[in-house]
Amino acid sequence: MPGIATTDHAEILRRPGRGGLRAALLRWTFIALALTFLGGLLFAPLAVIFGTALGRGLPQAVAIFADTDTRAAVQLTLLVAVIVVPLNTLFGIAAAWAIAKFEFAGKSLLITIIDLPFAVSPVISGLVYVLLFGAQGVFGQWLIERDIAIIFALPGIVMATMFVTFPYVARELIPLMQQLGNDEEEAAITLGAGGLMTFVRVTLPKVKWGLVYGIILCNARAMGEFGAVSVVSGHIRGLTNTMPLHIEILYNEYDFVGAFAVASLLTLLALVTLVIKTVVEWRSGSRGS
Repeated sequence: MPGIATTDHAEILRRPGRGGLRAALLRWTFIALALTFLGGLLFAPLAVIFGTALGRGLPQAVAIFADTDTRAAVQLTLLVAVIVVPLNTLFGIAAAWAIAKFEFAGKSLLITIIDLPFAVSPVISGLVYVLLFGAQGVFGQWLIERDIAIIFALPGIVMATMFVTFPYVARELIPLMQQLGNDEEEAAITLGAGGLMTFVRVTLPKVKWGLVYGIILCNARAMGEFGAVSVVSGHIRGLTNTMPLHIEILYNEYDFVGAFAVASLLTLLALVTLVIKTVVEWRSGSRGS
């Protein structure tokens, strides 16, 4: 009977056969491997950081932030991020708009340049600035004659951080703008809207979550950058040491509580960034659906 055959077939599909058991076993194996990997390389180090920082009590961990050099490192890190992130945001928007919406000579070269920091070591990028603006560099004598300090000063730190972080906003926006196409912008221009109004009223609302996501990644990298900043900073305590550099100095001086206390603050800033990133992904996903 057709009805009996249909019922038997449905019952067979509901039974967990060998294939189903094998797939479930494989799935849980990969989940266990992923959790083990995260536990060993992420959660365990985080536990060590906070555990070492609080090993002698919260008051002693907090006391490190009364130190003048520590406060200067925190302030410098935040100042560099405040300068770098808006500049890279402007560059990312302009580059993404040009690449996604227009055809021009050198477009492939611009894309290659945007990807360059992903391929070049941060230490090498910092060394390039030393060779350009250091005392023995190409422009070193000219800068010395005019009493302009770039290397071992705030401008060099900002420039090195900008170099390693400028792809993030652009790389988030370029594929998003390319996917949206030009139809709505062309319609707005046909109706009399100018270029700026078209971008603000039409393009920006559609890419705003990608823009926020790129800004978050850029900010996280700017605060945590070590290699390029280490080369151009000179490690001057209280002046050119950012939080990552200050952590290294405290650790080398065997001030483990102080080093891990500052590392805990940097970790908390990273976790806040991660939470914001997750919220942005959830909001963008819900808007997309």
